[in-house]
Amino acid sequence: MTTPYTLDNAYWSRGYVDPAFVRLGMTRARETGPTRRVWRGSGPRWDLPEDSHDLDDLLVGAPEVTLAEFLASAETDAILVAHRGKIVYERYFHGMRPHDVHLSASVAKSWTGLLAAMLLDEGVLDADQPLAHYAPELAGTAFGDVTIQHLLHMGTVMDYGGRPFCKPLEAQRYFAAVGIVTRPAGYTGPTSVKEHLATARAVAPPGTEFRYDNGNTEAVAEALRRVTGVSLADLWSERVWSRLGADEDGAYCLDPTGTEIACGRYSATLRDLARTGEMLRRGGAVGDRQIVPERVVADLANVPPGPAQRALPTGAARPIGYHNFWWVPGDGHGTFGARGIHGQRLQVSPGRDLVIAHYGSHLMSPSVPVPPLEAVFAQISDHLAG
Repeated sequence: MTTPYTLDNAYWSRGYVDPAFVRLGMTRARETGPTRRVWRGSGPRWDLPEDSHDLDDLLVGAPEVTLAEFLASAETDAILVAHRGKIVYERYFHGMRPHDVHLSASVAKSWTGLLAAMLLDEGVLDADQPLAHYAPELAGTAFGDVTIQHLLHMGTVMDYGGRPFCKPLEAQRYFAAVGIVTRPAGYTGPTSVKEHLATARAVAPPGTEFRYDNGNTEAVAEALRRVTGVSLADLWSERVWSRLGADEDGAYCLDPTGTEIACGRYSATLRDLARTGEMLRRGGAVGDRQIVPERVVADLANVPPGPAQRALPTGAARPIGYHNFWWVPGDGHGTFGARGIHGQRLQVSPGRDLVIAHYGSHLMSPSVPVPPLEAVFAQISDHLAG
């Protein structure tokens, strides 16, 4: 008999308890499954100047520890801090090197959101159209019947297969559907991104709740493919990656049908992650090349009214918002950021002239606290500003 799939036997309690195992998965994605290249283009590399600061002994956290100690406890694989356009701090751990690629997990959602924002700005995509306008076969599903605007703000209130919605379990079922994790014995569920989306049914009107779910990003990615006629990998390369001056090609992992897994399976070097953040900090420009329209970048920190303004309650007076698949803390510095499981982060703070890129392999377990990365980033920001 097949063991029921519950929180008690999810991946973190069945052997996924060693950061080294997490790290293997984060750094070897191109070797363990099909991927699609994201071409870096033929142009020169964009080299950020360096102005090294030794931040290893900076006291952070509560209780205070040195930054070096914090990064060790957070299972950091690599971190880069850029201030005023210069790299001031860069460290690699556990054998990772500057030219090595690392999965960015749900940071990749923000790439999809950025592309969507650009196409909305151009009028190629319509925020008020339902997804089914672009992908008619998804009509009647929770994702097909809601607008692009709702999808971009995780406003789809759905369940899958009639099950009560449980975010961590549905994430694991999604990973099984697209081939990221081994499917349980006797598995009869969906076997692709599209089949997964087709099982979703609405349980409340869209826009009444913030429900963070991979399906929203996959739905927007499908709309992008339909309106442009190219793969997500080629679109990201054409619009951003090939114009960025990246060190290396990026790569999207693919589902069994050859569809990019848009919600969290993009890999790149740490410096290329930081380059993307620095381009956005500069209003979407690299030198005299305007890669992303300045008005699109300026809008990333403007969270519209509704549940997305309270996407991540913090217990403080100021919750963290969510806009076009970017997290917005409302810290007074115009900050917006991308986040991914196991410690993947890209934080852009235009008001502080700051970009922080972070790769990690910390455990996701009920028994292991999530490292307070954002709080430590704020302390690094305060130190550099001071």
